[in-house]
Amino acid sequence: MSSPAQRVRELHETLHQASYRYYALDAPTLSDAEYDRLFRELQELERAHPELVAPDSPTQRIGAAPSERFEKVQHRRPMMSLDNCFSAEEFDEFAERVHKLLGDEPVTWVIEPKMDGLAVALTYEQGQFVRGATRGDGTTGEDVTANLRTIKSIPLRLHELPPALFEVRGEVYIAKSEFARMNAEREAAGEPTFANPRNSAAGSLRQLDPRETARRPLAALFYDVGEVGALEGNPAPGHPFKTHLEKLAKLREVGFKTNPINASCTTIEQVHEQFRKMQAARHGLPYEIDGMVVKVDSEEQRARLGAVSRTPRWAIAWKFPAEEEATTVEGIGVSVGRTGAITPFAQLTPVLVGGTTISLATLHNEEEVHRKDIRVGDRVFIRRAGDVIPEVVRVILEARKPDAQPFAMPPDCPACHHPVARVEGEVVLRCRNPACPAQLAARLQHFASRLALDIEGLGEQTCAALVDSKLLQSPADLYALTREQWLTLPRLGEKSVDNLLEAIARSRTPRLSRFIYALGIRMVGEATARALALRFPGPDALLSATVDDLQSVRDVGPEVAAQVRSFIDQPENRVLVERLLAPPASIVPQPEQIVSSGPFVGKSVVLTGSLSTMSRDEAKAAIELRGGRVSGSVSRKTDLVVAGADAGSKLTKAQDLGVRLVDEAAFRAMLELP
Repeated sequence: MSSPAQRVRELHETLHQASYRYYALDAPTLSDAEYDRLFRELQELERAHPELVAPDSPTQRIGAAPSERFEKVQHRRPMMSLDNCFSAEEFDEFAERVHKLLGDEPVTWVIEPKMDGLAVALTYEQGQFVRGATRGDGTTGEDVTANLRTIKSIPLRLHELPPALFEVRGEVYIAKSEFARMNAEREAAGEPTFANPRNSAAGSLRQLDPRETARRPLAALFYDVGEVGALEGNPAPGHPFKTHLEKLAKLREVGFKTNPINASCTTIEQVHEQFRKMQAARHGLPYEIDGMVVKVDSEEQRARLGAVSRTPRWAIAWKFPAEEEATTVEGIGVSVGRTGAITPFAQLTPVLVGGTTISLATLHNEEEVHRKDIRVGDRVFIRRAGDVIPEVVRVILEARKPDAQPFAMPPDCPACHHPVARVEGEVVLRCRNPACPAQLAARLQHFASRLALDIEGLGEQTCAALVDSKLLQSPADLYALTREQWLTLPRLGEKSVDNLLEAIARSRTPRLSRFIYALGIRMVGEATARALALRFPGPDALLSATVDDLQSVRDVGPEVAAQVRSFIDQPENRVLVERLLAPPASIVPQPEQIVSSGPFVGKSVVLTGSLSTMSRDEAKAAIELRGGRVSGSVSRKTDLVVAGADAGSKLTKAQDLGVRLVDEAAFRAMLELP
């Protein structure tokens, strides 16, 4: 076991190297969560052993050394880093310290998103932009003035003439949509893609040629005022603001874009509530955030609180649970989907990401595995954003073992051992055996899913057990199984079987759109299924539809029409439909309701936040049944926004655009529900 002194030296080296790669090279080898854990370990060791604190310790400076590629700029006032907390308990401890230092006097807190970009300081003299620098080590940054001038959201001349010297601080970032577009363009051009928006923003701002920076979709938001007053030779007395909110108002007044998402809180409970709201809204925001910044609003209180080493005592970053972590690829396997698609996946050393233990991550397809060059034994970054399946972000090539071998897709289906093939024009390999047991289990699970026939209790494990037991060969066989046959399956007791039989009985009268969706036609989602159900009054009409008939349907283009017609032309699919409509299944699809009047007919509706009386899918279905269309984003063409609890950026945008807003109670009244 290493001594405290030896461990401190190890942490120094690891953190210095990680900071250099993150800030100077934009090629991190540690995840943010790993860096935070090691940094906190070093802090704890130094608190326990003060004699081990060295001047060059990562805890004694801010950020990393500036790049040698740019001229160095001395910051007039240090750009301090914020301390982090990772739980409500840790934040409460921070707040308690603040109150204690202030003699328990009242405190107003300002809440802002913690953006994941690159911090910059901009200097204006006589209202003109004269210099811009990165944070660097907090004392000395990199002169990136020419590159900052290319960012359209940065004013070159202020709207009104502020004091002779006016320094502002902000964050340069790339919006998520722009990041996706830029990566797609780079991939098409055969160029390497960026790992995340933060790295792409940093790399873009540090281009030696400003013309290259100008081609990157950079933006900036501003959150603070630095030095204010007279120019050199006549020292500035500080700035004239009494509160942080006053500074934000002044920034907007003179022409800077500030983050519209901020709040003022007077109690700790309000801060907790704001954290819950921001965490719920983070994936709807147009940019990446990794937490929430909490600051004391009063400048006078800030001055009394002061700073310790590298961090102010009056602010803290309350970080979200990590959504990106480093782990090891223990193996690469493949799964078989309901359409026969062979999808590779990574088997990982289990790691906690965003509050969930992850041991598997999708690799999408063979082309993606080769593009990222993922191999067994590699150390990789994985990400879990929102509710999406975890995926590998990139490989840490520096940690690759010399004997690591490139991955090759198997030539045969792992479930039925039939040869796999790639359809012309597709990147996905497919098993072409219609009797493949893995495909059957996946089709069965899709058939019973909530948006299809909604057979509660028929999940992945039960579907796999049904196929393994040879009790069925088709979803139509579900309706012929006896209670005794169900009871032979593992992990199913009498009560579970009775509930399943009741759910199967209820599934015999679905809406026609649900029936079409349950068939599992490639490229036919719930919206397209409803459009088909409105055009063709029953299964027979759909089965006899020509490609031209299908293309006359809204949302059905040539490719979707070809897929539907291909499904219809396969004899086994026609047999499936016939068996589902005949005894013993006896499914009777109900005609889709066509609405010609009502508050939703022809309207574009956006749902945001959570509803307490119905799920998002149920709300969407209710709107579509009444002639409305549900959109995923707010625009000037949006007619109505339904705002539930913890509504995020969509609510803000709707307010800015003047779109009509209703809460859950008003929404239910429009639906004519009690």
